[in-house]
Amino acid sequence: MDIKLDEFTKAYINCALWSSIEDDGIPLDDNYSIDDLAEETLQSMIKDCKCFQDDNEKLFEGQEIQAGHDFWLTRNGHGAGFWSRGNNYYSKDVDGETLTQKSYKYGMVDLYIAIDGKIYSQ
Repeated sequence: MDIKLDEFTKAYINCALWSSIEDDGIPLDDNYSIDDLAEETLQSMIKDCKCFQDDNEKLFEGQEIQAGHDFWLTRNGHGAGFWSRGNNYYSKDVDGETLTQKSYKYGMVDLYIAIDGKIYSQ
């Protein structure tokens, strides 16, 4: 794939592949990469990451990689994320709960492999 992604978005996508599983329980990142994302899935991920960053970047400036990872985990209700980092991890002006609530506004996303072998989101 020949697209330039910022660190936040790369971390978000890597976390999505790592934390999502195939039907047999194998993590997607064992057999798939960003190159296997359907174009509409990739564009949706890029859009969500851009919107979240535009609204909140000053709250996690300098921690973009961890924040991208936490955005995926938090919005999907995994057992870790912004809320589990503790107060002042990202900024002295924000606690993890603030970023958690902002993440929930984006709703949950599930990844799946379609018959064409590409990864789609629902």
